Amino acid sequence: MNDFAAIDFETANYERSSVCAVGVVIVRKKKITDTFYSLIRPEPNYYHYRCCQIHGLCRKDTDGAPVFPFVWAQIEPLVKGLPLVAHNKPFDEGCLKAVFRTYQMDYPDYEFHDTLRASRRKLPWLENHQLQTVAAACGYHLENHHHALADAEACAWIAREIL
Repeated sequence: MNDFAAIDFETANYERSSVCAVGVVIVRKKKITDTFYSLIRPEPNYYHYRCCQIHGLCRKDTDGAPVFPFVWAQIEPLVKGLPLVAHNKPFDEGCLKAVFRTYQMDYPDYEFHDTLRASRRKLPWLENHQLQTVAAACGYHLENHHHALADAEACAWIAREIL
């Protein structure tokens, strides 16, 4: 796959619609050509302590952030016509669909690919198929894991190697 957009969401709680950060990495002709990161005021707007522990974001970080429709208005032109790629597609695609429903936006039925699933097929010998493990096997050192843009960059690297 030469052209795609890698995407990663972080959530404030266990509701898929509670996206609080998004990272997007645009790849064209196998080269990163653009990146995007934004905090998002989640809906519903509360943070589960476990989510805060994972990604380090709390309500004070996103209280002044834009809501999803304003953020997506910036992302949509970047991803137009590109397939989306995520590491653990059911989570990120589920978040995207849920937040579109929450804000009563028409979902454009994005084509999604999954680097987690692909890594299980192409790299079965790995001890696990977590993002940082697969990224390392593909020659990418993931720093700042659970930061949406860092995770999207790792996903883009993996996708270039194994999709």
